[in-house]
Amino acid sequence: MSATLDLACELIRRASVTPEDAGCQQLLCERLQAIGFRCEQLPFGEVSNLWARRGDRKPLLAFAGHTDVVPAGPREQWHSDPFVPEIRDGLLYGRGAADMKGSLAAMVTACETFVAAHPEHAGSIAFLITSDEEGPAVDGTVKVVEHLQHRGEHIDLCLVGEPSSSRRLGDTIKNGRRGSLNGHLKVHGRQGHVAYPQLAVNPVHLAAPAIAELVAIEWDRGNEFFPPTSFQISNIHAGTGAENVIPGELTLKFNLRYSTELDEATIRERVEAVLDRHGLDHELQWRLSGAPFLTPAGELVEAARLAIREVTGIDTELSTSGGTSDGRFIAPTGAQVVELGPLNATIHQVDECVAIEDLEKLSAIYRRLLEELLLP
Repeated sequence: MSATLDLACELIRRASVTPEDAGCQQLLCERLQAIGFRCEQLPFGEVSNLWARRGDRKPLLAFAGHTDVVPAGPREQWHSDPFVPEIRDGLLYGRGAADMKGSLAAMVTACETFVAAHPEHAGSIAFLITSDEEGPAVDGTVKVVEHLQHRGEHIDLCLVGEPSSSRRLGDTIKNGRRGSLNGHLKVHGRQGHVAYPQLAVNPVHLAAPAIAELVAIEWDRGNEFFPPTSFQISNIHAGTGAENVIPGELTLKFNLRYSTELDEATIRERVEAVLDRHGLDHELQWRLSGAPFLTPAGELVEAARLAIREVTGIDTELSTSGGTSDGRFIAPTGAQVVELGPLNATIHQVDECVAIEDLEKLSAIYRRLLEELLLP
């Protein structure tokens, strides 16, 4: 069994369902300390965080990732125990195999082979690992980044190990992500009997034209890096459940995935203007999951492209699609950020898996990237 596969299996055996770390970071710390990394445990709330660094010079290249995983779901639907790694037909099965314990293993083994060959490399290497990526993401990477900034430590280059590939390893890397803005709307009416509508105010009827207008808005047309902004309703509810009662309140949850053509303030102003224009008696609460970020073609993107081409023989595509990642907390500091990891076809699913061959290639890609960025 290869070093990368062995470490991936050891990580999967630890049932680190968010926000639990279950000893994963200690295992990573032991491996990294053996090759000269200084490890710091940075707990915030119930979340375990690890900052490990080798070297004190610039540039600082950080590998970022998470040890927490989503719940396994119905155990009976898995063909093997989700927290007992199993190899079948060239695939490693287990919760977190692709998202993202396989990437963590590849990062560590890439550093081990790189440091063994180049102990006096230029710059510095770091690991920023959290157990709060799959959860609320309030006590994880964002807190570590704030801590580092407070003491004047700045990440120059960051590789996030999220599963970015679509059909073949390395066919896609994420050089940015859309912003994510959530809204929780309450529209007030007056409850009453459906036979006496003149004595009630139906908030569903009042809100429907405003909702239709929000859905129909062309927020922007995107740009060369981002698709157009998307407005989506995720939940809507009104009423007591009875057929003969006009509801007194409507609640609606929505999300906007937005490009760099917009900002949070502009979106909020446009939504609230629609609601005011329709004269709704309402409350609206906002929650920003993350602003959009983009790393244009440059040192890190080109190094990733080169490493992928040399190891896999394919040319990668740049993408900003998909959900959010912890890169949204690192990019605003001025760091170049890309996401590069295995196939995302089975993440969060029953029988999550990763190709063993891809784990070895991923370690080789990460090592080649280190060589490109940290050797004179």
